[in-house]
Amino acid sequence: MSEPLISVVMPVHNGLPFLQEAVQSILNQTFKDFEFVILNDNSTDQSLDLLREWERKDQRIRVHSSAQRLGLVASSNEVIRKSRAQLIARMDADDLCEPDRLERQWAVLRDHPSIAAVGTLCDGVNARGKRVRPRDRWRIARKSTFPPFPHGSVMMRRSVFERVGGYALGSEGSEDQDLFRRIATHGSVVTLPDVLYHYRYHLKSSTTSGETNANRVKTVESCYTLGAMRLWAGHHAAILDDMRNDKSTSRRKKFMMQSWALWADLHPASLRSTARMIIRTRDLVAGIRVRDGRTYEWRFE
Repeated sequence: MSEPLISVVMPVHNGLPFLQEAVQSILNQTFKDFEFVILNDNSTDQSLDLLREWERKDQRIRVHSSAQRLGLVASSNEVIRKSRAQLIARMDADDLCEPDRLERQWAVLRDHPSIAAVGTLCDGVNARGKRVRPRDRWRIARKSTFPPFPHGSVMMRRSVFERVGGYALGSEGSEDQDLFRRIATHGSVVTLPDVLYHYRYHLKSSTTSGETNANRVKTVESCYTLGAMRLWAGHHAAILDDMRNDKSTSRRKKFMMQSWALWADLHPASLRSTARMIIRTRDLVAGIRVRDGRTYEWRFE
């Protein structure tokens, strides 16, 4: 069997009910020379049955299954270890891709050998697939310690991934940020500002369910991230009590985030509407500098 140009990799733990749409969005890609390697991480729902059914239908799909729960970081390393191509495209089991995602990212890495990884901007959809959060090019225009693209949207070179040692064990909750910072020491990490990925906000995600934060100290910032996920999923933030326990954050910052959390609990719909207006406005302003079709390097210092 010849080596494909791209390995799409996807770890899955209890991927229902969104798994079907995620798989279909990869199989619908305009770029066809890929393998789709999926690791079922000891799911307790019917995810494995669905994946085996897809495997029988499409020869590009290879399904592996773990007899014990590996967790997000270990399963991410394992699914890449089982893939073969020199370019690795990450996919998350609850999200969606535009049909030209792989083709656009492959062209970037083909034409620019100095680029080690390329992600894309996204919008946000809820459990029903309705768009709830618009694109935000402002994330590219500013410096940030966090990557401007979602983890599941990245395509990277295997050689660099292996050189930096893959995902770091113990980095749950920030495994993508940690990986891409290390990759950036060996090549550019860039973002396509086009919306080629749709990030799903829902209460069963690893972030909102608390899976990635189970062993982490609850800071105001980590609570805010959790609350924002819940808010865009269409629910109350429900983080105010946890925020009060953080003794490390400055009083001013803590007050501002607690005010946000109170608003998110009292009237989440108005906060979502206000946030959408702010994001659309700053996206338009950032559009003066950030243009579709070009790549922009992540500036994290």
